[in-house]
Amino acid sequence: MAAKAILLSVRPKYAKKIFDGTKTVELRRICPRITAGDLVFVYVSSPIKALVGAFKVDRIVSAPPDELWADIGCQSGITWEEFNEYFRGVTVGFGIVIRDVWKLTKPVNLSNLKRQWPGFQPPQNYHYLTRRQTGDLFFSLSTDA
Repeated sequence: MAAKAILLSVRPKYAKKIFDGTKTVELRRICPRITAGDLVFVYVSSPIKALVGAFKVDRIVSAPPDELWADIGCQSGITWEEFNEYFRGVTVGFGIVIRDVWKLTKPVNLSNLKRQWPGFQPPQNYHYLTRRQTGDLFFSLSTDA
């Protein structure tokens, strides 16, 4: 099992690109404390409101936005204009380079997540998962049929 795991909120259009392979870097203004080999479970925000899959972190890239665009912009699944708007006012941006993506056949919707974890609230950005929560999610992934 990976050293750390997070639950990351992603907008539906970007999640689709992650799972179809056209987005291989997830951009962030603030980077969670994760490293290569850690797990990222993808929670797709409204209107989907569900855990839809996961990926492993290949590496983290950090740089001023113009350098970040030059290095990984073409892998981000967004236009230069969207990138520029997202990183406006930021001196350093981050890219989570994605590997080993897998998608659930049947997403785990918000009501099921709340039932599984009483008090669960979808993360605004990301949420660190405990080992127990990570184990629960692995169980969900392995029994997803």
